[in-house]
Amino acid sequence: MSFDADIIVVGAGPAGLAFCRTLAQSPLKVLLLEKQEEENIKNPAFDGREIAITHSSRQSMQQLNIWQHLPKDEIYLLRDAKVFNGTSDYQLHFEEKNPRIPGEGLGFLIPNHCIRQASYQAVKEQNNVQIRYGLGVKDVALNEQGATVTLDNGEQISARLVVAADSRFSNTRRKMGIGADWNDFGRTVHVFRMRHTKSNEHTAFECFHYGRTLAILPLEEHLSSCVVTIDTHRSHEITDLTPEQLAQSIMNQLGHKLGDMHMEETLVSYPLVGVHAKTFYGVSCAVIGDAAVGMHPVTAQGYNLGLQSAMILGGLITEAALAGQDIAAPSLLAKYERKHMLSTRALYHGTNFVVKLFTTENAPAKLLRSAVMRISNNLPPVKYLITRQLTHI
Repeated sequence: MSFDADIIVVGAGPAGLAFCRTLAQSPLKVLLLEKQEEENIKNPAFDGREIAITHSSRQSMQQLNIWQHLPKDEIYLLRDAKVFNGTSDYQLHFEEKNPRIPGEGLGFLIPNHCIRQASYQAVKEQNNVQIRYGLGVKDVALNEQGATVTLDNGEQISARLVVAADSRFSNTRRKMGIGADWNDFGRTVHVFRMRHTKSNEHTAFECFHYGRTLAILPLEEHLSSCVVTIDTHRSHEITDLTPEQLAQSIMNQLGHKLGDMHMEETLVSYPLVGVHAKTFYGVSCAVIGDAAVGMHPVTAQGYNLGLQSAMILGGLITEAALAGQDIAAPSLLAKYERKHMLSTRALYHGTNFVVKLFTTENAPAKLLRSAVMRISNNLPPVKYLITRQLTHI
């Protein structure tokens, strides 16, 4: 059977681009489809999101030549993390303890638009990838011989394998017949940067205050990203504030830990929805990135899991291609699912449980929240396991 490409990848986001990079040393022809225009991928706009990068993810990004394209002044060290519950001063503290990589803390924070741009630049150097822009997927037909993708303009293209990487709201995943478990948290995330007079000491704060959650992500010593999560019907309590009023609100929530604060960037908002695909593959198809697992941001594992999915699937496919084997064999795709599912299923459902616990306002939940924090803080094995899940050190 003659194909237009060996692999069609849908979505030129960070996961889709990283997956393409994993195939750089393979003999495969890759066609990457992106609904947006090239300028939006080549020069993505600042979107307010800061992405936590683990040490293992950095190694993968270096291997894919993505890390080398990041602006050095946009790579921020994350040394410590502290979790607060309600109005209590008691904290769950994840401090810098990494003898193998001294001085590099828990990981790094990098603006999302910088990762997107670096990923694009890395793929543009690749000879076996063609990118077509401004094209959405209308339908996907699958059989054991391959896949046929119908574009919005009516054009049909074929490949041995089609890979969906078009966000947690993936239309391609649905066209493939792959279902997903959804969790609409009914909440909205508001992100914005703030300057402050006291040092953040490269420490992240996660404050589960009653009625809303506040996360502080350290960038420069006197610049942090603020992430406020609140029930959607109460979002106006954030969006109706002037920049000065919002800064005062954050200062009050933090107990003035960072001194005087003022807004540096425009506020950006996102709906909070989690998703986990019921399977990561089908006949001649697979899902990666947020199309496979869209995480709640509290564990900051979204990009790391997406990168992991790209590395696992890309590695298996490259190995098969170099050996002259079928790159879409059910056994290969099942192996990808087994490997990736080991990380995602427990982390996804565990995160959702923690989020529900720490955003439930009744008295029993508040007591349990305090108990969970103290147990985690005072039992080194438990704390180590949590830290390892968060950092993959």
